[in-house]
Amino acid sequence: MTARPRRSCLYMPGANAKALEKAKTLAADVLLLDLEDSVAPEAKAEARAQVAAAVQVGGYGKREVIVRVNALATPWGRDDIAAAGAARPDGILAPKVESAAEVRALDDAMSAAGFGADASLWIMIETPHSILSLAEIAAAAKRTRLAVFVMGLNDLAKETRARAGVNRAAFFTAMSLAVTAGRAEGLTVIDGVYNDIADAGGFEAECRQGLEFGFDGKTLIHPSQIETCNAVFAPTDEEIFRARAVIAAFALPENAGKGVIKVDGRMTELLHLEEATRVVAVAEAIASRA
Repeated sequence: MTARPRRSCLYMPGANAKALEKAKTLAADVLLLDLEDSVAPEAKAEARAQVAAAVQVGGYGKREVIVRVNALATPWGRDDIAAAGAARPDGILAPKVESAAEVRALDDAMSAAGFGADASLWIMIETPHSILSLAEIAAAAKRTRLAVFVMGLNDLAKETRARAGVNRAAFFTAMSLAVTAGRAEGLTVIDGVYNDIADAGGFEAECRQGLEFGFDGKTLIHPSQIETCNAVFAPTDEEIFRARAVIAAFALPENAGKGVIKVDGRMTELLHLEEATRVVAVAEAIASRA
């Protein structure tokens, strides 16, 4: 089993050449090179060319490089996807996707732009229609490149007029539904951003909350958030030790064909073996990046 760590997903403004260069030195698992929210309308074309050139030059190492494009319905979306296709990032992130039909349209646009089958489609879950259509949207992964849900809670707050508060209680339902729908189709699900860059304690608490909800990682708005995010969303030493013990126990000849065994005094089922295999794969993928 292989796994690609997506603990820290850092937005980098596509209009900022220095930021695109600095990204090559940062320990983020994923770089989200942004052509959408962080770029003014009059700067869209220049940012698009700059991001495409940066991706083509490369130098990002093992970091996953994803270009956040503008929506297909905007004047810039299709040109963004075409430019990204020529540059060959690992995939694209599309905003405000609200239906399976939109997922299929994005997948078709990626094919037309020259993206291979191994490229991934990430989509933002950030509107009321997105939340109400989560199962349908996730199911589109069966026949498309859809691989990742990204929560956009700032936009969702604006759309719903919800006030998140310190613990984000207003979004518990949306967050849990997104994780559940994503898991039903084998998707990676990434938590939204934390806006107060100076509040390191609050950021760590929100990372841990996201982990409890089942998110695989978190989107970030500043490099100072990377280290904490990577630590929180990585398997702990205890989890890795336990996972290896479970794998080893099921591999014993006397346990061949068994669905339930005892490991260190605990009843352990095949579902625990599956999770243990995932934990070890993630841990090894993280170690390979060090």
